[in-house]
Amino acid sequence: MDVVDASTRSVMMSGIRGKNTRPEILLRKYLHARGFRFRLHVKDLPGTPDIVLPRYQLCIFVHGCFWHRHLNCSYAATPKSNTAFWLQKFTANTIRDEKVEYMLSQAGWRVFQIWECGLKGMDETTLEWLPPIIRGTTTSLSWPDYPNERVV
Repeated sequence: MDVVDASTRSVMMSGIRGKNTRPEILLRKYLHARGFRFRLHVKDLPGTPDIVLPRYQLCIFVHGCFWHRHLNCSYAATPKSNTAFWLQKFTANTIRDEKVEYMLSQAGWRVFQIWECGLKGMDETTLEWLPPIIRGTTTSLSWPDYPNERVV
């Protein structure tokens, strides 16, 4: 049983966006300020990556910790109501994410996952490690691996 009525839940869910989220915009501003040029939400690539840097053969997904099940993250808590529905949805999302990453890597793309919790409270130094990795040869990345690893 849900803790709010159907109309309240509808309003809450309609406020959730899949594109142009706050964490995504923060990352885009950071990259642009450092001279990186990119394309957004490229539909002809598997999974429609949030940010694509063609020059570096790189796709970046800015994942919400809740929807994509960030391991050990407090934002990835499973709702107490309708648990079976949520677990099925989260499992499908995780399987799709793995399939998309595989398809992109097979097509020669590097795939980075940047988690929402890593961008919360972001300042100028939060992502200073990222530009050298973008320019380098790292084939895949998930940051932060564990939410408590991030140093602000």
